[in-house]
Amino acid sequence: MGYDLVIFDNDGVLVDSEPLANNVLAGYLTELGHPTTYEESVRDYMGASVRRVHELVLERSGQRLPADFDETLHARICAAFEQELKPVPGVEEVLGALTAHGIGYCLVSSSGHERIRVGHRVAGLDGWFEEEWIFSADDVGLGKPAPDLYLHAARQMGVEPARCVVVEDSPRGVRAAASAGMDVYGYTAMLPADELPGATGYFGDMMQLPLLLQLPV
Repeated sequence: MGYDLVIFDNDGVLVDSEPLANNVLAGYLTELGHPTTYEESVRDYMGASVRRVHELVLERSGQRLPADFDETLHARICAAFEQELKPVPGVEEVLGALTAHGIGYCLVSSSGHERIRVGHRVAGLDGWFEEEWIFSADDVGLGKPAPDLYLHAARQMGVEPARCVVVEDSPRGVRAAASAGMDVYGYTAMLPADELPGATGYFGDMMQLPLLLQLPV
């Protein structure tokens, strides 16, 4: 079917940030006395807001993270972004194809607005997204896997959920989009299809997306 709005997850879908962010998070948690591997960080926190980090550490250890944890984590991740962050290969071609065909798009992210903007500036994507096309978990009460963020984005963009399609790379994101009543394509660059259950379809190369959406590049 055709869609009126394409909603992109940000981290791992638009910018290749998941390896950087999860390495930083795993290292910081380990430094604080909560040993965490990169693989465990991906498993436990990919696609989630930083609130989940606090909740899971408290649940497992009975200890609260430092009051400045969020601020320090944000600073460390942004510093890593400044050094290494790149756009996901092919994403600018996809955005160009959507623009050429007059199809609206926006992004949703468990990250905060400042981190999103830093990432886009470094990766060279800032010219593709107006501020009103960017939606953060900070904008709603519940982040992924709750559907609230996706429903909020559709409402703000003036499109019915059934006319939206989502591009996600995390299990929590796929669940959130499906719960919102949207079709969702699982991008398998980080995780295989069997770890993204419930998606409408799967693809591993961003240049395949226009074909799934029946758009020539």
